[in-house]
Amino acid sequence: MSTKATKSKSGKHLRKDKKNRNKETNMDKNKERAPQHRKRHFTTNTPLIVSPKQWEAAHRKLLVKEKELTRARDALAAERRRMPWVAVEKKYQFDGPKGKASLLDLFDGRRQLVLYRAFFEPGVVGWPEHACVGCSMVADQVAHVAHLNARDTTLAFASRAPQTDIDRLKARMGWQFIPWYTITDGFDKDFGVDEWHGTNAFIRDGDRVFRTYFINNRGDEQMGNTWNYLDITPLGRQEEWEDSPKGYPQTSPYEWWRWHDEYGNDEASAKVLEQVRRGRAAAQTGDAT
Repeated sequence: MSTKATKSKSGKHLRKDKKNRNKETNMDKNKERAPQHRKRHFTTNTPLIVSPKQWEAAHRKLLVKEKELTRARDALAAERRRMPWVAVEKKYQFDGPKGKASLLDLFDGRRQLVLYRAFFEPGVVGWPEHACVGCSMVADQVAHVAHLNARDTTLAFASRAPQTDIDRLKARMGWQFIPWYTITDGFDKDFGVDEWHGTNAFIRDGDRVFRTYFINNRGDEQMGNTWNYLDITPLGRQEEWEDSPKGYPQTSPYEWWRWHDEYGNDEASAKVLEQVRRGRAAAQTGDAT
């Protein structure tokens, strides 16, 4: 064997030996860490450790309070549906994907509008790559808007960033299904969202628009869920069990649900409806409220 070949072979062995030594070192480090992870203990007082039977008893006891909270939340939503409305008289203008848009245009032909004021604009931490971190968390939690649309409700976001920046942000973050508009006038100041995030609810009667509700601060934490959005609207979830003023639109619970890509598909709707009604008849759906 030539000297060159010998050196080449020796070099390969040296590299292999070094690689094995590094692997062994990493394994040793992992072995050192593993017991530490296993030995970690809570540094504060923990609840009692009990038998499965005792746990079930404690769970049933707490469920009583859970149901009380559910009923209280339903009652609060019923009060929201009886809140007075205030007419929006000013003609606000937004920039949208299709050009100029009025507040009425943001409804997209539907009866209700839920409008979240997001902070994505110069001066906000993260600009221009990101929107406000809190507003981004809200956007990340938004359920598919097709379910809101099925209840005659539109969800939209608005900020002061130009549409080109909004398009780029939506593509990066996966928010393409959220309609997002650019505020161009005093809308944010007039509706209490010029310095802080907030969610406004509106309803329209023909071409007239009314403000019906508003939440911000921790109230925005619960947003993103289809039900929570509907609960702040003047018409609510529009289901028969709700305590709503006489004449409000209401349908049977469950029966309007669809896969988000199958709304409008009569064949799929018929099959879903059949299954839901069969399940309800067999009392498999539990407490509907």
